[in-house]
Amino acid sequence: MTKPIPEDGLRGPHLIIAVITLVIAVAMASLDTSIANTALPTIAIDLHASPADSVWVVNAYQLALVVSLLPFASLGEIIGYRRVYVWGLVVFTIASLLCALSWSLPTLTAARIIQGFGASGVMSVNTALIRFIYPSRSLGRGVGYNALTVAVSTAIGPTIAAGILSLGTWQWLFAINVPLGLVAFVMSVRILPDTKRAPHRFDLGSAALNATTFGFLIFGIGEAAHNANLLITVTTLTIALAAGLTLVYRQLGLPAPMLPVDLYRRPMFALSSLTAFCSFSAQGLAFVALPFYFQTVLGFSAVETGLLLTPWPVMTAIAAPIAGPLSDRFPPAILGGIGLGILCVGLALVATLPDHPDIPGIVWRMLVCGTGFGFFQSPNLKAIMSSAPPERSGGASGIVATSRLVGQAVGAALVALCFGISLLHGPSLALAMAAIFSGAGSLVSFSRMATKAPGRGGLR
Repeated sequence: MTKPIPEDGLRGPHLIIAVITLVIAVAMASLDTSIANTALPTIAIDLHASPADSVWVVNAYQLALVVSLLPFASLGEIIGYRRVYVWGLVVFTIASLLCALSWSLPTLTAARIIQGFGASGVMSVNTALIRFIYPSRSLGRGVGYNALTVAVSTAIGPTIAAGILSLGTWQWLFAINVPLGLVAFVMSVRILPDTKRAPHRFDLGSAALNATTFGFLIFGIGEAAHNANLLITVTTLTIALAAGLTLVYRQLGLPAPMLPVDLYRRPMFALSSLTAFCSFSAQGLAFVALPFYFQTVLGFSAVETGLLLTPWPVMTAIAAPIAGPLSDRFPPAILGGIGLGILCVGLALVATLPDHPDIPGIVWRMLVCGTGFGFFQSPNLKAIMSSAPPERSGGASGIVATSRLVGQAVGAALVALCFGISLLHGPSLALAMAAIFSGAGSLVSFSRMATKAPGRGGLR
């Protein structure tokens, strides 16, 4: 059913319902990138699989997600963001049911691949939809809520998984998505607006090159993180590099490239994307290193570690909605630079904790980290989306999600490198490296002050 294209966003109850459906779907897709990690030992025992083989429950989802983000974003420009979003939600919900009904590791892995493609349909266009749901004067608030949803959902995934596993079996981690997905589907079909459609055709060749580039890149990073054979790792990354260069060359002559090289010619977009990569690399480093740091180095229990990690997402939840509206009044370059500067300080403080720190000392440092991370995300997301013309919202939205996933994968691989250097000091080294990424991102963010900000016409 065709929906009218709004002149300047939705109003009243329609806006509220549209926001709710986006929050539900994006939260589910974000949670499922991390929620399975906690259940891997339980899944491996129940399905009689080895720990190494069970890792594919996570890898399959992430690979399907990352190889299809940009193709689905491009498809959204052609057939409408709403249609890609709704079908992504349908596939994700059905695949969640299949995951819950899986009886072996191969069937669960296959279901997770399907679930990853569904999540990609949701996450590739959700940021683009925000531009057509919120009035232009409230765009910062909209991206603030979106950044809050992604950041908090990713951070609290392990905590939610532990809670569900304490009450039931691992199947409920996936079954719980089914009723939520049905609710989001009904609301999205009734409320989400249609958007203008681009005249160009879908580029199958670019989609294949994109899948090869990012698929082999993530696989190669994962192999490096697990100390795989050097020849396999080098070969995998070489294939990714060759496919990536071919992809870029192919995109240069296209009016609406799938890999948005046209948008990278805009300094604000290029610098904002680089800032996003730095921030998510820092997050990937920190979220993988901190549990080891608290348990292995400082000697806290698993439950205590979960509680010590909680202040970060709590402060992110508080800071992101504040930073969103502020980005409607102040330059995102300044707000983002301040946020990443605060995160850099917080990570440095955590990395230099004394040998026997007290719990309040840890908590306030984690609060600083969460404040900086939450304060950065909303303004930077707005900068990325507002620096792209409305007809290229799909490409910009795809880059947002791709920057997050690749940054987190790079961060996780660097943690493995730090552990290889020193088992004892590896976590502290990884946290120091996360602080460096945050500091670099802060400098890149401030450098955007020298670029020309887009006019009001660039917001929609």
